[in-house]
Amino acid sequence: MDTVVRYDIAVIKEEALKLVKKGLVNRQEPIYTLFRYIPDSDWVYFEHELENNEYLLRDRIIDLLECEKWEED
Repeated sequence: MDTVVRYDIAVIKEEALKLVKKGLVNRQEPIYTLFRYIPDSDWVYFEHELENNEYLLRDRIIDLLECEKWEED
């Protein structure tokens, strides 16, 4: 039985934020850098969801991130 993973833009944004907080990716890297963390078979769905929400693979990861709240200056 094949299970198709559906990527929602909210999930993509959440995962991108987790990777940034873990220090695995930088906010300034292009979105296609996330490819390293997405299974090859799911990349098409991931890319399609980005395109549907008007993101390009060359856009920066910071474009996916919501406004972050800073605890300290």
